[in-house]
Amino acid sequence: SLSRRNSTCGSHYLQRIFDRYSINMRLVTAVFLVGHAAAFAPSASRTSLRPATHLNSGDEFVVGVLGDLHIDPRKMEDYETGKSHFLPIFEEAKAKHGNVAIVSLGDLGESKNCDHNPESDSELFAGTTMCHEMAAKFLGSMGVPYDVVGGNHDLEGLDEFETDKENLEVYLRAHNKETPQFCRQIADKTLLVGMGSTLFRDAKFTSHEVTIDQEQIDWFENLVQTHKAEDGWKVFVFTHAPPNGSGLRVLQENHVVNGCCWLNHSNEQQCQKFINLVREHRCIKAWFSGHFHLGQDYQDSITFPTIDPKDGPYPNRGSCVFAQTSVMRAGTSRDGRQQSRLIRGNKDGFEICTVDHQKDGKIRVDATITYRGDTNEVGVYAHEDEAYDHDKYFKVYQPCAGDALHPPDDGFKRYDVDGNIPPFDVDQDTVAWWYMSCGRALGMLNGNLIEYDSSTLAPLGLVVGADELVGKKVGVINSGLDADTCVMMMD
Repeated sequence: SLSRRNSTCGSHYLQRIFDRYSINMRLVTAVFLVGHAAAFAPSASRTSLRPATHLNSGDEFVVGVLGDLHIDPRKMEDYETGKSHFLPIFEEAKAKHGNVAIVSLGDLGESKNCDHNPESDSELFAGTTMCHEMAAKFLGSMGVPYDVVGGNHDLEGLDEFETDKENLEVYLRAHNKETPQFCRQIADKTLLVGMGSTLFRDAKFTSHEVTIDQEQIDWFENLVQTHKAEDGWKVFVFTHAPPNGSGLRVLQENHVVNGCCWLNHSNEQQCQKFINLVREHRCIKAWFSGHFHLGQDYQDSITFPTIDPKDGPYPNRGSCVFAQTSVMRAGTSRDGRQQSRLIRGNKDGFEICTVDHQKDGKIRVDATITYRGDTNEVGVYAHEDEAYDHDKYFKVYQPCAGDALHPPDDGFKRYDVDGNIPPFDVDQDTVAWWYMSCGRALGMLNGNLIEYDSSTLAPLGLVVGADELVGKKVGVINSGLDADTCVMMMD
């Protein structure tokens, strides 16, 4: 039978299944920187901010967005190259309108020993005082204001600090931040807003879950409530990991299995909170994240709030575009890409571009977003997917439940008249998904049994691995009982 000691769920995911809910049916075989601006105070009710540095042209702005830096002090060449690509962009923007900034998406230091401490050959560089001071120096050398959001490695100074609180204080001080969150006005009624992770040692499950504390969530909710789209406000959000429901490409072997794909991944209510706020508040126009170390050469590195009905069901992402951001240094890339994001905006909309650090800083427009009034926007991809090794960099299949115009996808399993899903063979190519009676969504992918979020159908975690399921059968049987069991029956 499935139990907490199941070796295929080494990321504590199965424990969360038992802790969080009962399954009521039996499973058989079963750098944004902004112009000048101060961070909001911790109080969710305070919403003062500083304006952009200049407002020579009030609606135009440029923002550089840097993905996971993972600075290694022994390998600074790629960072200097990346900096040289951004400097002329920033100088041109400063001369034109002055509304220019950088946002770093966190994970500032390399999570290994970098020969940085003569007294220790084992101390990790990430999260140390030296790490944050070096990152602050690099980001501050760009000639425009910068801000940063904390990632899952930014409080990893385990040898130097006893507690997350001590580590967080040094991080904030090094980057001249009052709070983990920030809000800066980059142009007329246009805000750059960021939230950062505040847990590492105290994480309930994996330390590499990106956890936004409740105080920041309350602050963010207050901000979008008081800066309404109907009043002309536009909010651009930055976090290290994306929110559940963004539709961005994720990696099964890293982030799905370990339960750290999404913001507040292990807390069901908080995990869903972010996409619910996006759906409710149409002032949120774009959301940028890093975390996955994947490039920007494929279309699902950007997802739109709406699509043509002929292309599929309504994605239900409010008025927000979600964008994945790559990395600057070669040694940190999972797919060989070295890229950053560039946002160019005005009163009519904005462009999301790639700055390609392997092509002398060439700027490529990836998507153009046009505002349709205050509460809607339309996005257009500027290019098709470029060459990409899809087998090696596996995208987790995400079920599609359909809508009034579209049926569920072909993988959806329906119950028969007796309330059962008859057992079916499982191999590496089996794609299937279904709802349990409690509303949970489970499915098969690459031989694995995966849980999906019941609202967004985003992957949440591994339940049973392919090593235990391939070559067997899986079925869902109506027990007729108020059962909270998950039983595996072998042939």
